Amino acid sequence: MEGEAAQRMDLNGEAYDRCLSSYVDDGSTESHRYYLSRRTALEMLRDRGYSVPTSEIELSLKDFRGLHGQNPDIDRLRISASLRSDPSNKILVVFCGRGVVKVNVIRIIATQIINKDTLSRLIIIVQNRVTNQALKAVDLFNFKVEIFQITELLVNITKHEFKPKHRVLTDKEKKKLLEKFTLEEKQLPRMLQKDAIARYYGLEKGQVG
Repeated sequence: MEGEAAQRMDLNGEAYDRCLSSYVDDGSTESHRYYLSRRTALEMLRDRGYSVPTSEIELSLKDFRGLHGQNPDIDRLRISASLRSDPSNKILVVFCGRGVVKVNVIRIIATQIINKDTLSRLIIIVQNRVTNQALKAVDLFNFKVEIFQITELLVNITKHEFKPKHRVLTDKEKKKLLEKFTLEEKQLPRMLQKDAIARYYGLEKGQVG
């Protein structure tokens, strides 16, 4: 048994080393961070039910750098997608530079959004703190705005081997679940909106994941 345990530890150690080594290369750290966070953002949109090209998700780091270089232009990293079940439901993902996100940054983002009337959700990926004034400016948008630190998206937390797979139930599935177990909605276990998994799926109050 001890030998088997040691073998498993060796195998796990090798796998762990390979996992870490996959994050080390000769290119710029900046391009690697943008590549990883953008890929996770694409996976996140797909898992929320948005239409995302598989080719974009599977783009290699080498090809990403071929398209965007070692110092990517954040405006070219934007992602726009529509909900598969309702194409009129659109989402936009934008990246911010390394500086502190002040109110002028939010204003610039606002002026660059062309389809404000058809946009239902905006995700802003930042690399620094967001000032209180900037947060107040965000509240003025007439659609839902989510803010993620780029470090939160370097790894897709839903792919962690110790994390159970989640998905958001439809209203019909939720009703069926409540009826099956003779439950009221208030009896369901709560997942805080600040929970990492809840944020990944963009869960709203009343949704079940």
